[in-house]
Amino acid sequence: MSKNEFEEKLNDFILKLERMNFSYYIEYLKNPKKIIFTNFLSGAARGFGTAFGFSILGALLLYILNAIVKYNLPVIGRYIAEILKFVKFYMH
Repeated sequence: MSKNEFEEKLNDFILKLERMNFSYYIEYLKNPKKIIFTNFLSGAARGFGTAFGFSILGALLLYILNAIVKYNLPVIGRYIAEILKFVKFYMH
């Protein structure tokens, strides 16, 4: 490998690192407060999203169960009615 080829590959490598914002990433890694804050925010957002999603799915499930009870299905309806009574009792 000649000196020119090596310099060309090195310059190509440097350009790729600059396109990837590698220097910003290195500065980010040098600042532990920024890493902790970013991880805290991402964890809080993940927790909020999980709680919100679970609430939506739970409400949807109760709505579907309530609809099943209204159709008065013989076997399933009785058990679902008991579950809904239990849930409504603890909601109030």
